[in-house]
Amino acid sequence: MASPTIAAGAYAATQRLANPTAGRAMPGVGGAGGGGPSFAEALGNVLQTVADAGKQADQQASKAAMGKADMVDVVTAVAETETALETLVAVRDRVIAAYEEIMRMQI
Repeated sequence: MASPTIAAGAYAATQRLANPTAGRAMPGVGGAGGGGPSFAEALGNVLQTVADAGKQADQQASKAAMGKADMVDVVTAVAETETALETLVAVRDRVIAAYEEIMRMQI
């Protein structure tokens, strides 16, 4: 039952995507450049987390269909997947809004 752990990890990843410079020096502004993951790597990690949560929910559902799993575990796995997916959709919406705002800028 790692639902709070997965949710906390998903929210932390979203926070890192929303504010990538928090706690880090700006490149070229007095200090070492950012050594964190690129946007593509961070997005890939989030997608992998969502995919893993979905696979776990599928496995629990299969076990429940065979009578080998507790329903609490199935519901927990589905809830974890739902939370991860909702977080991913929220990040996607923020990225699209940022893109649209950039496209509205006058050059």
